[in-house]
Amino acid sequence: MSKKVYITGIGLVSSLGLNVEENLNSLLKCQSGIGDIVYLETVHKGKMPAAEVKADNATLAAMLGFENVKYLSRTAILGMLAAKEAYHMAGLQKGDPFRTGILSATSVGGIDKSEDFYKGYLENPDSVENLNMVVSHDCGDSTERIADYLGIKDFLTTISTACSSSANSILHAARMIKAGLLDRAVAGGTDVLTRYTLNGFNALKILDEKWCRPFDRSRTGLNLGEGAAYLVLESEEAVLKSGKTPLAVLSGFGNANDAYHPTASSPEGLGAKRSMELALEVAGLDPMKIDYINAHGTATPNNDMSEGSAIKSVFRDYLPRFSSTKSYTGHTLAAAGAVEAVISVLSLQHQVIFPNLNFENPIEELNISPVTNLDKEHEINVILSNSFGFGGNCSSMIFSRI
Repeated sequence: MSKKVYITGIGLVSSLGLNVEENLNSLLKCQSGIGDIVYLETVHKGKMPAAEVKADNATLAAMLGFENVKYLSRTAILGMLAAKEAYHMAGLQKGDPFRTGILSATSVGGIDKSEDFYKGYLENPDSVENLNMVVSHDCGDSTERIADYLGIKDFLTTISTACSSSANSILHAARMIKAGLLDRAVAGGTDVLTRYTLNGFNALKILDEKWCRPFDRSRTGLNLGEGAAYLVLESEEAVLKSGKTPLAVLSGFGNANDAYHPTASSPEGLGAKRSMELALEVAGLDPMKIDYINAHGTATPNNDMSEGSAIKSVFRDYLPRFSSTKSYTGHTLAAAGAVEAVISVLSLQHQVIFPNLNFENPIEELNISPVTNLDKEHEINVILSNSFGFGGNCSSMIFSRI
């Protein structure tokens, strides 16, 4: 049974760039990926900002060696790109003796193709061509395509718990490695911007028509984003046998649910509080050992108040530095936990905290302020990353420096 779970590879595609290096460069420049919608065909173009990946499907698929992507969802394409980068960074190879699994998360699945199907079906209900557009509808399709692309056969599963989905795929992978069921895993998630999600969140009245302002008194909602991120997790034994130098350690994790409301967190942040406490318990750490919190920080009135209350409750008189990187990437839904996990690993590697953009005034009831300038002055050894989903599903991860 593995005592430690190491991170040996990371992959990231977001509105900030098409690989880890491009994302890091944008973060270091405090450059947000949120802007006008370009690629998604929607009535909200020019009205609602979003954080799109800056390339069309054909361009992205060409990077994978695919020519025809008519029936391939953007969700699968982004997922394959990010998983491939993590896989190669970790030096994984097909056919080696280690038991390798893939645990991937998504919330929209292949809905981008289903939307195209619906339009074609209305025009011609009998067309077999149209039916081919829905073969990728289910959430498991993107996982199977990533597994096939990388040649992973030992274990695969898909997790969909709204905005905590990819955090939970990482948690589940870590538990399987600790239990001796896998030697290593590619874990993360992928989600894309669709008319379905844009219209759905707009109907909930939690989208901001300007750039989002996490933890700011004037916050009015989130900006949707898209992207994919994966981490390669490995057991202590696998790392020792391969002689690799890990990037970081996944030292703690916790999942809880306050079951308060279908879409809102409890005002006191009970689920968030418990998930953070569980992560600290698993890591065996005192709260004062946390150097930085990568907050869920969606910039909605409910989330930031709830999460802020939970953080204050867990850490009491000691408040770690914190910020929300959704002010860069937008809210990537099921991919968010993995996106922010990769960003947390980058923070540890480069000893930097990426600031919370667009913050001006603290929430009066909380009176706490995030980091607002690029911070390279403080030593960072332990990072807590939060991801909270609809239905009250709350997950927290702790990443530690090697």
